[in-house]
Amino acid sequence: MLAFNRLEHNQGGEMGEVRVKVKLTNSIDEALVSRGLLNPNQLRTHEAEALVDTGAVRTVIPMEVVEKLGLRIRGQQIAKYADGREETVGLTEAIIIEIEGRETTEAALVTGDEILIGQTVLETLDLLVDCKNQCLIPNPKHPDYPVLRI
Repeated sequence: MLAFNRLEHNQGGEMGEVRVKVKLTNSIDEALVSRGLLNPNQLRTHEAEALVDTGAVRTVIPMEVVEKLGLRIRGQQIAKYADGREETVGLTEAIIIEIEGRETTEAALVTGDEILIGQTVLETLDLLVDCKNQCLIPNPKHPDYPVLRI
């Protein structure tokens, strides 16, 4: 089960959120372009501001983004929200997620009305949440490229 909690912190007495610019790409389109089977002009992408949600395990995208990217819902997943509710939500085929010049590929959960970046993307891209400055930063141990633990 997955939990969705919104990251908020107190800075100067005000509640804040960490939001980042994200580029989402249909990974099947990208593979077809790289093989010369699809015109690069037909590559479906979506750029938006996303909420970094350290309480969420997976990436979450709204149905509107699924449709814009032409993604197929390939399965269902039980999601558990911060308030304890559980709901069956769609699970997309793989998408490419690019943040701060780093990218990874994963399936996303389909629900809500905004893009949420969860723990799996942060871990894979080796990005840390800087709550004080309300941003993501590369892991200081290897700032130039992500390093994955095995």
